[in-house]
Amino acid sequence: MKDPYQVLSVSPTASPAELKSAYRRLAKELHPDVNPGDTIVEQRFKEITAAYDLLSDPQKRGQYDRREINADGSPRFDHATGRGRSQGGAEFEDIFSDLFGRRRRGGQMKGKDVTYTVRIPFLEGIKGVRRRIQLYDGKKLDVDIPPGTQEGDSLRLKNQGMAGVGGGPAGDAFVEIQVDPHPYFERDGMDIHLDIPITLSEAVLGAKINVPTPHGAVAVTVPTGSNTGRSLRLKGRGVIKGTGDSEQKGDQYIRLKIMLPDKPDSKLEAFAREWSESGDYDVRKKAGLE
Repeated sequence: MKDPYQVLSVSPTASPAELKSAYRRLAKELHPDVNPGDTIVEQRFKEITAAYDLLSDPQKRGQYDRREINADGSPRFDHATGRGRSQGGAEFEDIFSDLFGRRRRGGQMKGKDVTYTVRIPFLEGIKGVRRRIQLYDGKKLDVDIPPGTQEGDSLRLKNQGMAGVGGGPAGDAFVEIQVDPHPYFERDGMDIHLDIPITLSEAVLGAKINVPTPHGAVAVTVPTGSNTGRSLRLKGRGVIKGTGDSEQKGDQYIRLKIMLPDKPDSKLEAFAREWSESGDYDVRKKAGLE
């Protein structure tokens, strides 16, 4: 695998925010939904996702920067010593020293907690998903990630950590969730934000358009005389958490963005020229910029 910094076109000193921004920009450009059937672009999307997966994890990034692991996460072989580089060896020595020390004293001790990381697509975080993880002892476990899960959320699996000592209870397992950015949805707490392009005629005359939401497309009325930047609220179309009396619903906000035709339109140009000469329309003067 290529150097993840080069894959994302960032410096090795890039901050987490710069990494996320670079990945979001590339994901919008290379997402398979935007380039259906293009296998080359699909492979590039997989490369940037794998690179972001490694560099967005502080522990993995540190191991990569210290040349302890390769770009694909596999241990880097140390040719000088003829052995693989240690990953957390001191930590395990401390664990076993503690375990056997406590066992010699004859006391019970709860097993150590274990942390796993699971990365999911944006929409799976919104809708919820079941994922299978492999525990440290090789056992596989299906984990239900609830609807409304966001970046940094953690799930606790009671007694799924390391075994206890001297009859003590097992530790717990914690599953930390990482969520991929979406090409066009943005999340802010319980709300979803989306920039939606509209034509000039839709802005001037008003229109009914279909707008995507995480829960499916809905019909939205664009008011007559809408400007770029105008925000419309879709109640209850944001993040949904809980059920029954405890259910919480966020909203989706769409920001209108007027888009002119890609190619010059002589009729539109002629109309705009005639209209501007006959009308009193000075937006910069109205805004106090002149």
